[in-house]
Amino acid sequence: MAATSALPGLFSIPQYEERSRGLITIPAWEYYDQGCADDLTVRWNREALARIRIESRVMVDVEKIDTSITLLGRTLPHPILLAPAAAHMLIHPEGEVATARGAGAAGATMVLSTNSNCSVESVAAAATQPLWFQLYVSRDRAMAQDLIARVESAGYKALCVTVDQPVIYARDRSSRHADQLRLLPLPNVKNPAPGGLTQTSAGRSRSLTWKDIEWFRSLTKLPVILKGILHPDDADQAVKSGAAGIIVSNHGGRALDGVAATIDALPRVAERVGGRVPVLMDGGIRRGTDVVRAIARGANAVLIGRPYLYGLAVNGSDGVRHIVQILRTELEAAMALTGRTSIAQIDRTVLWPDKS
Repeated sequence: MAATSALPGLFSIPQYEERSRGLITIPAWEYYDQGCADDLTVRWNREALARIRIESRVMVDVEKIDTSITLLGRTLPHPILLAPAAAHMLIHPEGEVATARGAGAAGATMVLSTNSNCSVESVAAAATQPLWFQLYVSRDRAMAQDLIARVESAGYKALCVTVDQPVIYARDRSSRHADQLRLLPLPNVKNPAPGGLTQTSAGRSRSLTWKDIEWFRSLTKLPVILKGILHPDDADQAVKSGAAGIIVSNHGGRALDGVAATIDALPRVAERVGGRVPVLMDGGIRRGTDVVRAIARGANAVLIGRPYLYGLAVNGSDGVRHIVQILRTELEAAMALTGRTSIAQIDRTVLWPDKS
């Protein structure tokens, strides 16, 4: 691949994080950086990944490294997707349209949030790579039905239903700035709740059950993916109910503080699913080695959230592109140094044996 430097002195996601902090307003930084309550799960997502040791291998021909994968019937150049995140205009004037351009340049699938500042249609017009749509289901099911129709009409390739956050738990840090986090336009939400971004869950349904997967499938031909699965029994039920994929996610530590790190929850979920549907994972991915760890533990692909927002804040679309490029370049190097030349070759043997 080409050299990964987009701006002088920026060669890694931690560097982008440091640079972006000086560019984002304090209220916006607190909104994106926080998890909830004491931020335990946010820390555990990173710490759990860091604890997993990797086996290096030598004397393997690694002249050619193939990072491509097949996901939901589509060939993707790499296993790195952009997770849904609300209100990108908090950190860039073009919002999700700029993010979509960066995702396209990086060959990355973007998952657009219900709570985006740009419309389903405007983001689709800017995209050059597949788009998925993340849905928060409204108490008014007619609103959800209308939004799903718009998403399908605009050419999105999957419907990603968030199932782990019917209510908001203890957003202490951003709550201090609620008055400064006034809602920017949310064209994908009719009649959003007044006030700050922390209040946009007021109209969310608290009554979702497994029967609703059948309802979603009756409304659209798009594959329905469930985001927010941590328990293997829930994963099994999701597959049996007709979900086309599962995202192992703790909402970046923003749903319930104290739940397990996603990399720790992943193996049980992947084992129970048993390859019946794709299993993806988000939470704490910052290095190419983290992508290797996730795939070795059973993920078909990963999603990143905060990292691409750092890129968006620092350098707009090109910052988003560069963040993905950094991860992909690190992934290729990590594959070479573990003697794996394709994603399919990454399995548990990449990891140092855990005899504890």
